[in-house]
Amino acid sequence: MVHFLHPGLSPRTIVPPDAQKDDLGCGVAQEEASPYSLVNICLNVLVANLEKLCSERSDGTLCLPEHWSFPQELADQFVGVMTWQGKLTDRTASIFRGNQMKLKLVSIQKAKISTAAFIQAFCHHRLIELDATAVHTDLSIPDILHGLCSNSWIQQNLRCLLLDSASIPRNSRLLFFGQLTGLRILSVFSVCFHSEDLADVSQLPRLESLDISNTLVTNISALLTCKDRLRSLTMHYLKCLTMTKPQILAVIRELKCLLHLDISDHRQLKSDLAFHLLQQKDILPNIVSLDISGGSCITDEAVELFIQQRPAMQFVGLLATDAGYSEFFATAQDLRVAGGANMSQISEALSRYRNRSCFMKEALYRLFAETFATQVAMPAILKLVAIGMRNHPLDLPVQFTASACALNLTRQDLARGMPVRLLSEVTCLLFKALKNFPHYQQLQKNCLLSLTNSRILVDVPFDRFDAAKFVMRWLCKHENPKMQTMAVSITSILALQLSPEQTAQLKEELFMAVKELLAIVKQKTTENLDDVTFLFTLKALWNLTDESPAACKHVIENQGLAIFIQVLETFSESTIQSKVLGLLNNIAEVRELSSKLMTEDVVKHVSSLLHSKELEVSYLAAGIIAHLTSDKQPWISHDLQRRALLQDLYTTIQNWPSSSCKMTALVTYRSFKAFFPLLGNVSRPEVQLWALWAMYHVCSKNPSKYCKMLVEEEGLQLLCDIQKHSEADPQAQHIAASLLDDFRMHFMNYRRPPLCMPFL
Repeated sequence: MVHFLHPGLSPRTIVPPDAQKDDLGCGVAQEEASPYSLVNICLNVLVANLEKLCSERSDGTLCLPEHWSFPQELADQFVGVMTWQGKLTDRTASIFRGNQMKLKLVSIQKAKISTAAFIQAFCHHRLIELDATAVHTDLSIPDILHGLCSNSWIQQNLRCLLLDSASIPRNSRLLFFGQLTGLRILSVFSVCFHSEDLADVSQLPRLESLDISNTLVTNISALLTCKDRLRSLTMHYLKCLTMTKPQILAVIRELKCLLHLDISDHRQLKSDLAFHLLQQKDILPNIVSLDISGGSCITDEAVELFIQQRPAMQFVGLLATDAGYSEFFATAQDLRVAGGANMSQISEALSRYRNRSCFMKEALYRLFAETFATQVAMPAILKLVAIGMRNHPLDLPVQFTASACALNLTRQDLARGMPVRLLSEVTCLLFKALKNFPHYQQLQKNCLLSLTNSRILVDVPFDRFDAAKFVMRWLCKHENPKMQTMAVSITSILALQLSPEQTAQLKEELFMAVKELLAIVKQKTTENLDDVTFLFTLKALWNLTDESPAACKHVIENQGLAIFIQVLETFSESTIQSKVLGLLNNIAEVRELSSKLMTEDVVKHVSSLLHSKELEVSYLAAGIIAHLTSDKQPWISHDLQRRALLQDLYTTIQNWPSSSCKMTALVTYRSFKAFFPLLGNVSRPEVQLWALWAMYHVCSKNPSKYCKMLVEEEGLQLLCDIQKHSEADPQAQHIAASLLDDFRMHFMNYRRPPLCMPFL
């Protein structure tokens, strides 16, 4: 949301537009940690459903319902939200035609709308401020001026006009601002704005604040025309000036009403204008804010003397200079400094220069060095880093340095001191940078490193599908072992956070990832090396194959079974056995693939592990046997073996502790659907018993999750059928009844019973 200033004397007559600041310190933390305001929520809903709520005119544009009416402030915010979300187009801007909305403070930053749409939607309103920064070339500055001047009220009352980075057609020469007689604030940063245009603007009768940075102005003498009313002048990187230093200083000397002056420049240009300015004693007597960042030959002594002679000064910009390091700047009261000497100066620089990539890079570089070993969470600083990333998406040095700063500010436990919303914004910006610079490996490494933070990976909202694709591609690049371990560990967690549908959509990435993970398992097994990478890899394969027939098929097709038999024969640790058995369970749940597990080696190892002293290992082995033996058809020629397995399964389950005993959950499930064919198999009570034990176990450990799952997946009826079936195993009936009792108690204690409860 862009914040516009209210009528009256604007602070922007003192400080430049890009120096407006977000609240720092605890203010940022509180704002980011607080819920969105009801107004913002409602406006976001309106924007998201605009097509449904509006009718369509004959020309294809949208029209609000006739009875709708918006208060002015709400209407202004509505435009801002649409602009921010990129939803302001010719089709949608038409809702601002007519008088249903009364606009005053309008932002169309970066909007892609035509001249006709702009004029029809906005130029009949009584606008006092318009921000048209970086609007699409379809809407040029001459067209904006023509539209605004078509309304006599706007001519006399428009106070603020921001046209930064807006376009001017090649055949246009002179820009006509003269009709906007009420204009007080004008910004034409990075616009093809010439000296002749400056002469026209300088004659505006109420002009107080002017930004002509990075324009084509060669001579500023025209400013003498408004010397008695100009209070803020910003001319950063005025690269085309042909005047001598004495001529420039002579003009500045006459601007006695100036409260703010910005003559900052790119450091590489080594401009010494600021050096000469500081030597003047009879210049800028009322100055409050002076920005000389990037200037050459600037010393602490010269700046100190200049400020001491002007005690009203409140701000000085010294970034990318040799000044700002003396004790004077640390102890001066009521003086803000944008520089690189300490965190206070860096913070000020990040805030002031958020729209200037040359200084943003410098400030981020200083921030990286300053925060390399920080132990304190700084959400306000991270917010400024995010703003820099958002404002300069195509500037590689900004994105790379910002990603490194973000790592410094969120590493280890520091992320726990950051609001989730802020972490989400930064993570999304990192992924946006990846898309803009897909071949810059160090940026990719920084993004990968950020995902190793458990706070971000588990708690923070971001596009996990895109993240999974990125991590899986990285996994297949055969990077150094440390990066490989990170990619594997992240994959193991992201795999659980994707829905089965999303996993299926990964396609090529999934195939390559499974193949690479299997190669890692094979290599580690051959080396007899059960290190952390090996364990993470097994976990990643277990999680990737969960309810993913495609992943299970990839495992089979890439000789996964032979690899896992080798693992079981090489390692006897229960942690390794359980991960392998968990993966084989996932394959066993896929009916068209389960027969692939009916090999002598697989059955031998699973049967043996069924008797493991570790309950998790025994439980998972039992699950494989239950799924494999539930269908009689594949066992026609091995019926005796099947019967022996079933008997062994039944005996083993009898030796397990109660499924509701006080122990942590052995596994977690996304769904109970794989259990339903087993529950319905009354003729095989061994299989049915394992499924019931498993369901009762997880339901007793996490009733809020799994009782809800039972309702949503319509599993209650199956339990009731078992309880009532005359031929059902008594122990199976007992567990089913216990499950239903616990289910009923859970809903009675915590919520109203669902509609299907009467049969209980």
